[in-house]
Amino acid sequence: MKIQGKMFMWLSLFFLAIAVVYGVWSKEPVGTTALVLSFGLSIMIGFYLGFTARRVDVGAQDNKEADVADDAGEVGFFSPHSWQPLALAAGAAFAFMGVAIGWWLMYFSAPLLLFGLWGWVFEYYRGENRTQ
Repeated sequence: MKIQGKMFMWLSLFFLAIAVVYGVWSKEPVGTTALVLSFGLSIMIGFYLGFTARRVDVGAQDNKEADVADDAGEVGFFSPHSWQPLALAAGAAFAFMGVAIGWWLMYFSAPLLLFGLWGWVFEYYRGENRTQ
């Protein structure tokens, strides 16, 4: 994780240099603002990764002599049978279509979005999955 933090810190310096050069050369505020915000975002991510790397064990990506198999293992828990992301995606699709077609479509997509989000968040608090 240390190498990713260093990469983002170097990227933030690059964004800062480009923002200064672009701002002086073009005198265009929108692009300069976007580059300064990119600098801020990359420095936040770099600081977080560097801060976290000091508190966790050394990963395989930090060892120059590590193999690909050294980083293998369990990634996390993924719900094998959840239908809630489908409801959430359908609600989001209708909401984005509401921007293109008409805002009235938001009245129909908002309940579907809320239903999908509520179901996904509280999926393991009720029913047969309560004990997982």
